[in-house]
Amino acid sequence: MNEHDDYELETLAIRAGIERSQFNEHSEALYLTSSFIFGSAADAAATFSGQKPGNIYGRFTNPTVTAFQQRLAVLEGAESCVATSSGMSAILATVMGLLSAGDHIVSSQSLFGSTVQLFGNIMKRFGVETTFVSQTDVAAWRAALKPNTKLLFAETPSNPLTEICDIAALAKVAHDAGALLAVDNCFCTPILQRPLDLGADIVIHSATKYLDGQGRVLGGAVLGSKEVIDPVYVFLRTAGPTMSAFNAWIFLKGMETLKLRMEAHSRSALELALWLEQQPQVERVYYPGLPSHPQYTLAKHQQKTGGGIVAFDVKGGKDAAWRVVDSTQMISITANLGDTKTTITHPATTTHGRITPEQRAAAGIGDGLLRVAVGLEAIGDIQGDLARGLKP
Repeated sequence: MNEHDDYELETLAIRAGIERSQFNEHSEALYLTSSFIFGSAADAAATFSGQKPGNIYGRFTNPTVTAFQQRLAVLEGAESCVATSSGMSAILATVMGLLSAGDHIVSSQSLFGSTVQLFGNIMKRFGVETTFVSQTDVAAWRAALKPNTKLLFAETPSNPLTEICDIAALAKVAHDAGALLAVDNCFCTPILQRPLDLGADIVIHSATKYLDGQGRVLGGAVLGSKEVIDPVYVFLRTAGPTMSAFNAWIFLKGMETLKLRMEAHSRSALELALWLEQQPQVERVYYPGLPSHPQYTLAKHQQKTGGGIVAFDVKGGKDAAWRVVDSTQMISITANLGDTKTTITHPATTTHGRITPEQRAAAGIGDGLLRVAVGLEAIGDIQGDLARGLKP
């Protein structure tokens, strides 16, 4: 497909990035090879130096991975994409490729727990400092800027409270300071939200989630302009947090149904959120598609739907929350999300269990909080499974 063809996203999710071999296969080919052959010494030298395009070694070039990168780039409206072995390695590749010792990050405090660990502990050991601020307070982001700030990092909607940041406003804050804005778009995917269109410089994905859609394989991606992404590619070429060809092939097949799935997840999530608001044992529901959500108006402007993640506080704290989890018979007790199967987790003791109690409190993650990633089962069955544990 010509990248300039005027196709809709659901068509691009099926057709973009396909380059058929001499066998003219219909489905995308899976290239399971660690290396590639050159026609001559001169051919090898030209390819290794970048003077000639081509595949070199599976650590940083593979045709199946390239097809994934091209398809996702088209969906996000990005010039360049680097695929990685996981969502966390995508974030690691971003900061290692673009930052140096002495640089500073301003980050939302409402992040996946491992991202908080990466920024607050690991990168700190290498001389990169991070200031964590409120996801929704643009003035706090601006006040946290330093002369050495190089990156602003947000995750919207956030994990697990679905807080929404104003991407366009944060992009202006970043650009006024000569910094870049990176947005983790895992929860929405390009079907529901395209951060680059709103001014962000970098989009990050845990492809493990909705891009796969069936909980099968791990992967990540970093997208943006060629100028921004080239240093990330250089890091990946050397350090090797690489997406496997097999996983890339799975993601290619997963993206074919991405629009259908995201619409279905969103419909059921909204219905579940409305139902949860009516349950006496539920103290509060967090879902961007609800009028009660603090950033409801912004979410309607920035996203096409509320997405597939619903969080809620159960009255009675940890014991009551665990009772809901343990009473489920169908819903999967696991921290993964984006699956056709509905999953439930207690963030304070799982995804955010390694951060400090103070960090959890700052992020609004209480002991009674549960996160449900709404799957594609019948919504009545999902509600019935949760209802057992929500009985007074």
